[in-house]
Amino acid sequence: MKLAFVTPRYGPGVIGGAETAARMLAERLARRPGWEVEVLTSCAADHLTWKNVEAEGVSSLNGVRVRRFPTSSPRLLAYFELDGRIRVAPAAASLEESRRWVALNGPMCPGLVDAVAGTDADVVAFYPYLFATTVDGLAVCPAPTVLHPAAHDEPALYLRAFRQSFSGTDGLVYHTRAERQLVESVFPVGSQPQIVLGLGVDEPNPPQRKGSEVLGLEGRPYLCYLGRVDEHKGCGMLAEFFATYKERHPSDLALALVGPLSGPAPGHPDIVATGTVAEPDKWDVLRGATAMVTPSAYESFSLVVLEAWTVGVPVVVNATCAATMEHCRRSGGGLWFDTYASFEAVVDRIVSDGGLARTLAEAGARYTDTYYRWPALIDRYAGFVERIAARGPKARLRPPRLANVEGGAAYVREH
Repeated sequence: MKLAFVTPRYGPGVIGGAETAARMLAERLARRPGWEVEVLTSCAADHLTWKNVEAEGVSSLNGVRVRRFPTSSPRLLAYFELDGRIRVAPAAASLEESRRWVALNGPMCPGLVDAVAGTDADVVAFYPYLFATTVDGLAVCPAPTVLHPAAHDEPALYLRAFRQSFSGTDGLVYHTRAERQLVESVFPVGSQPQIVLGLGVDEPNPPQRKGSEVLGLEGRPYLCYLGRVDEHKGCGMLAEFFATYKERHPSDLALALVGPLSGPAPGHPDIVATGTVAEPDKWDVLRGATAMVTPSAYESFSLVVLEAWTVGVPVVVNATCAATMEHCRRSGGGLWFDTYASFEAVVDRIVSDGGLARTLAEAGARYTDTYYRWPALIDRYAGFVERIAARGPKARLRPPRLANVEGGAAYVREH
């Protein structure tokens, strides 16, 4: 069985839920007897600029053959103007407007699309739905296809340009039941072959240091956020809520924001923004947290929730995020908030009641062990891919490739 993954970015340094999920699957399937796995991806590492930083060509990474292709243009400032306009009513945008949005969102990677068109893979898996590499790749792929949408309830999901991507694929793989319900409410895909798979959790690194030592907090208790520190991930709201909490409840409690920064760090004496940290340090910080907070409303799975439970830490999630709420409700392993008042109440409960915190974490750990360990997940996924290959590709419409958008100023990070 030869399986190819198509993803806009790839590698251990890429911080992104969908890209990380694709890599985790690819590396484990590559170790499966009789399987050959390759990845088709861009030379970019930053999803906000699409600047080519990785070497073009073929390499090997943890047993996976990786083929990189340069992007044809950086992200243009025109993307932000169009995005701000059509996100108000995305379903009302014309097909032309929505295809322009996908092209501006990028990455435009013509060599990658050509490689998909000429693939000899038995099945090609696209991850996630949101990018031009998926839209164009699905349109030209001659082999059976699997789409991992990694979808959440965001304006882009309702754009007409994505309808063919969902209806034209040969199989769908979801992270959660909530994601499947969302996609089926938007697209008529209920009769297509599909599974709810999720992701597996690795065993944590053994303890090396206290988390407060890694953070320079000298033994203080702290809440932890883990992931890209970004306004779109709810980090601005979390910092604001935490600052208000500290005004109303003076204590030595701190907040650690652990992950790459997409903007300036919050200027608060009790908030520590670490930037990217080494894997052992990540686990030490997570293990030492009073609770792990995931403020994002837009997640399709959230692996960090399960990672927190594996090291005995309860979680706090955004009540408007269907995926993380599904984890908490099915497991009994976390609490949630939807306003500052509920955030304050939840943090107060966890900080003041160690017994409750332990009960939540233990429930989450049982849930993780039951549903999200790698060996069983890989067997299920391999079986699904083999069934898709056996069915062969279905006849599908093949829309024209996206038009590269020329001209305009490029977006450049200022930090």
